[in-house]
Amino acid sequence: MTILDTRALNRATLARQLLLDRADLPVLDAVAHLGGLQAQEPQEPFVGLWSRLSAFDPAVLSSLLTERHLVRTHLMRRTVHLLAAADAMAWRARHDVMLRQRVLGAYRAELDGVDLDELAAAGRALLADGEPRSMAEIGRALAERWPAAGPRALGEMAIALLPMTQLPPRGVWRTKAGVRNVLLSAWLGRGCDPSPPENSDPVGQVLVRRYLAAFGPAATADLRAWCGLAGLPAAVAAIRDELVAFRDERGRTLLDLPDAPRPDPETPAPVRFLPAFDNAILGYDDRSRIIDDAHRGLSVAGERVVLVDGRVAATWSVESGTVTVNPLCGLSRADRTAVAEQGEALASFLSDDESDRVRVAPSPR
Repeated sequence: MTILDTRALNRATLARQLLLDRADLPVLDAVAHLGGLQAQEPQEPFVGLWSRLSAFDPAVLSSLLTERHLVRTHLMRRTVHLLAAADAMAWRARHDVMLRQRVLGAYRAELDGVDLDELAAAGRALLADGEPRSMAEIGRALAERWPAAGPRALGEMAIALLPMTQLPPRGVWRTKAGVRNVLLSAWLGRGCDPSPPENSDPVGQVLVRRYLAAFGPAATADLRAWCGLAGLPAAVAAIRDELVAFRDERGRTLLDLPDAPRPDPETPAPVRFLPAFDNAILGYDDRSRIIDDAHRGLSVAGERVVLVDGRVAATWSVESGTVTVNPLCGLSRADRTAVAEQGEALASFLSDDESDRVRVAPSPR
């Protein structure tokens, strides 16, 4: 079995994630290809798409959100994702059990004695008027019936039990807005796709294919880390004959789509600025293909990072129109120049061309 070293996996990841060359794709197609963008920080997807698309216009993303082609909803790993509406409707039921179990893992004691089917029915009745509500408002209303559980636990469980979406203007370019939830079915005008019959997992098979298209080659543990679903072995087994297999340097079996891009490991990789919580890093169990183990915690902590030669080499922030880059390792003069040039472009994007200021701090000693 062919062994793919870390650099080969890195270049494959960059190609699948549209980070090797900026893609000439419509925004909706890019979001769908990526399987959604993690979006609990509502402005971060704009940077993620700016780094990936050749002519990204943030107004297009905003319009797709307000026109209901994209939605913000809890899905993979029970985190907020920006998803194509069609994917959210097709995939939500497959994530139901995981979403419920993750809330129970945090609030089992508070929710002891609460019938979750009754809670879901009460939440649906509350939201039937179509009035947008915050999670706190939902929780307080439900606490009138289950006072012992407390509003926080009830609100979080209601969000997990009922497919909801966070309404614009949250997630719109340059707009600050609180979270207001409505039922996904009310916002999109139709119900989510139902769960399939037992012993059938067509959505799981779709998720495997879509994951490999955007993240492969990858191990099943990586797939699980991306979506948070434990029960995909049957889906993998069902399409195993469609896939090719490799090994990584640790001996793990990696699966992939046969015709997906696996560039030459020596393909040059341009500097790219990634937003907080980007799935190019978080979408793997073994993240060593793109980030050193010593820096693994940066992405979980929400640090924005810079890729140099395809790997995390710095963090970045922006304040008063100036992008500041803090290297994590020594950068060559050529790398510093490339980082500065891309930082200037990012500063211009974030400021609507009012500033191209960038500061690259000295490398650590």
